[in-house]
Amino acid sequence: MESKWRKYHGALVPNLAPHEDLDLTEIVHELRLHNAFFARWVTDFDTSKKTDFWYIIQDQVMTLKDYSTNTRNQISKGLKKFKIKKINREEMSSNAYIIYKKSSLIYNTKNKILSEKVFNDLLTLSFDYWGVYRDDKLIGFSKNRMYKDCCDYSTIKILPEYVKEYPFYALFYTMNLYYLNEKKLKYVTDGSRSISHKTNIQQFLLTKFKFRKAYCNLHIKYSWSFELVVKLLFPFRKIFSYFDNLLFRNIFSVLFQEEISRNCKQK
Repeated sequence: MESKWRKYHGALVPNLAPHEDLDLTEIVHELRLHNAFFARWVTDFDTSKKTDFWYIIQDQVMTLKDYSTNTRNQISKGLKKFKIKKINREEMSSNAYIIYKKSSLIYNTKNKILSEKVFNDLLTLSFDYWGVYRDDKLIGFSKNRMYKDCCDYSTIKILPEYVKEYPFYALFYTMNLYYLNEKKLKYVTDGSRSISHKTNIQQFLLTKFKFRKAYCNLHIKYSWSFELVVKLLFPFRKIFSYFDNLLFRNIFSVLFQEEISRNCKQK
């Protein structure tokens, strides 16, 4: 039986979609079992009340004509140049790592780059995989975490030299058609508000593909020792934003997350 929690960057996050109810009775035990610093989850998903935390989602069935003229043009250009199709884990294991590494070196330098072994070990049956092809060459991929009735576009990478030729437009358009129009899922998401770094992809989806913010409330449960550290450092949280090294960036991210959680409780 799959665990209700999984470890992600030292923290526990639910193995459930954000709209699903979560059993918290064993949360202290889970923190100890996984040796995690904290657990993080959300409630009141897609609340009508505006909060400081959200997921970027699309829950509308759309066809090409529903997009703006400019977006339709970019989608069409992307579809002419690239072939988008579902692929298997073997294709990902053989050809995706170099795409991940090259893309990460340019666009994601603040996060540690996974080794090829770790990258391939994380290619599990919990995901769908999509390939972006130029002729017969894989130049991009999407790794999508699948839930019972929704899909999380978990990791998307495109080789940098092809980005200006609209592969993202072709990829998102094709995947949205598949999951929303064909599979009739409740929604697709590009994930939650970013805590650790700024991201352009969510604004891209909001403006070009008519995604929206599904507001919710963020909750955190710390291990007892980590909670002491957070309480001690929280009054000085803004200081850590001025330092550009990995340790201070991580500290600031944890404290910023705590601030968001506190704000959610007040609203």
